[in-house]
Amino acid sequence: MNKFMSSISRNKFLEMDRERGVLLQEIQVIWDEIGETEEDRERMMMEVEQECLEVYKRSVDKINRSRVEILQAIADSETEFEAICSALGEPNFRLKKTKQNASNLKEVLKESFEQLDVMQKVKSDRLNQFLEIIDQIRRISIEIGQAEFNPSLISLNEFDLSVRKLEELQRQLHLLESEKTDRLNLVMDHLSTLKSLCLVLGLNYEKMVSEIHPTLKEAEDKKSITDDTIDKLGSAIESLRNVKIERMQQLQDLATTMLELWHLMDTPIEEQQSFRRVTCNIAASEHEITEPNALSIDFINHVALEVSRLEGIKASKLKELILKKMASLDELRRGAHLVAASGNNTQSTIEAIETGAIDPSIVLDQIESEICNAKDEVFSRKEILEKVEKWIAACEEESWLEEYNRDENRYSAGKGTHLALRRAEKARATVNKIPGMVETLIAKTVMWEKDRGKEFTYDGSGLLSMMESYMNARQEKEQERKRQREQRRLQSQQTADQPSPLKPQNMKKLTKSSSSGRKLNTPISTPRSTSFSRKCDEEKGMDGMSVGRKPFVALIAEDNWPTTPTKMAAVEEEDSGAPGTMQMADQNVQEVEYSFEERRAGFVLSSAHMNCVQK
Repeated sequence: MNKFMSSISRNKFLEMDRERGVLLQEIQVIWDEIGETEEDRERMMMEVEQECLEVYKRSVDKINRSRVEILQAIADSETEFEAICSALGEPNFRLKKTKQNASNLKEVLKESFEQLDVMQKVKSDRLNQFLEIIDQIRRISIEIGQAEFNPSLISLNEFDLSVRKLEELQRQLHLLESEKTDRLNLVMDHLSTLKSLCLVLGLNYEKMVSEIHPTLKEAEDKKSITDDTIDKLGSAIESLRNVKIERMQQLQDLATTMLELWHLMDTPIEEQQSFRRVTCNIAASEHEITEPNALSIDFINHVALEVSRLEGIKASKLKELILKKMASLDELRRGAHLVAASGNNTQSTIEAIETGAIDPSIVLDQIESEICNAKDEVFSRKEILEKVEKWIAACEEESWLEEYNRDENRYSAGKGTHLALRRAEKARATVNKIPGMVETLIAKTVMWEKDRGKEFTYDGSGLLSMMESYMNARQEKEQERKRQREQRRLQSQQTADQPSPLKPQNMKKLTKSSSSGRKLNTPISTPRSTSFSRKCDEEKGMDGMSVGRKPFVALIAEDNWPTTPTKMAAVEEEDSGAPGTMQMADQNVQEVEYSFEERRAGFVLSSAHMNCVQK
């Protein structure tokens, strides 16, 4: 292409040379016609040549100026390109590479302009990013109301548009956005807490938040998150919490008084239901009370009015309440077998109240205190009292058993005899446990008195004294029984030395007449029966019975009735295992004196009783 262009230019120059030669010839012809001299001709040709040279010079100067302009444009573009690259923080190797590849200045200028346009576009985009980030930073800073915010710190510097600076601004923006989110969440939490407090206290939430800042209303989407707004919200919440705690304490005091009045006057459950929401929060903490209007002024006044009504009723029924409480105290003491102090006189107390000598409220408080103390003592005496009741029941069984043993007709084959024998068997098992009961009771009583530092009384008497008196009486009775047995043993020895006045035949007749016509098939004249009779004659009766024989006195003491394991298990109790059970049973066997005929009758009745029990 260049060769083609150069050939065209050469042809044009050749053509111009021909035209110039034609013009010179034409000038020569004209000069010849005019008759110009050679000197004039040379002078005129010199002028023409000078003029042509001037034209060339002007053309060269013009072209040179054009070249200079191109070079200046290239230099300017390079300078601007380097400035943009410096501002963007990027190297300018692309422009150097373009100059190396270009063949002339116009191509260099063209490529420079193209590269410069690209970099200017990059700069424009980067500048827009900076402007957007700076605008967001400025806007968020104004929203959060930073006191230290300085717009000059985030002003745009067009000579520093590097990626590092952009990332620094982005980090700053991210921190501000995070702080804005935290502040917004804090404001929403404060608003929620404030709304809950207003709901519980019965206050106008919208009015309160509008006084803090108008944008805090629920209808507003954009909330104020400045430090001043957050501080005001915190102060309002703290103030409402103090009000809530104060009202809560006031309501709990009213609820406590209400419960006391209900308890004093035995208010029915139906009347208490309407104030259950008050009494159920009597021990609640501040954050547990969340019901609407639970601490409003109107509700507290309503509760206070009810307490005033109950106190009015209490004042009118105070005498009745005191009597009821004193009766309750007396009943509590009677149930625990406690005896009131001698100074506790109900009638004198009521007379003192009626005359105004004593404040009824003080008396009522004293009675309540005594009831609490009595309940505490009743609880501590419960276990011992249960054992005392068992001991008293066992003593009653012992008395019944002694009375039963003194009954001469207890073995008669009448109606209900087997029931009496069965009860006697159970009573005997219970009586055998009395020493263990007494021992356990004494140990627990001593421990109770040691812990309480006072005597354990039962209906005004010391329990240990009662136990001691009972054991002394039991020992005296036992010694008396031993003395009587020894006396009967001596008498039986004297009787054994004397011959029997009755013959065996007469004894058989006597036995038949005494048994109301019953047949006794047991032989009576054998040596075994004779020795048995002699042995039985040596035994003596109990409780002061005479040595002489009495017809059909009970032969075998009830301790000798055989008992099956089932029966023994049925009468066992928790205090079983008292020592000396078999010894006491053996003693009961030897407490009655019987004749030979009576013993034979007794053995027959014993067998009949056993058959009945087995059936």
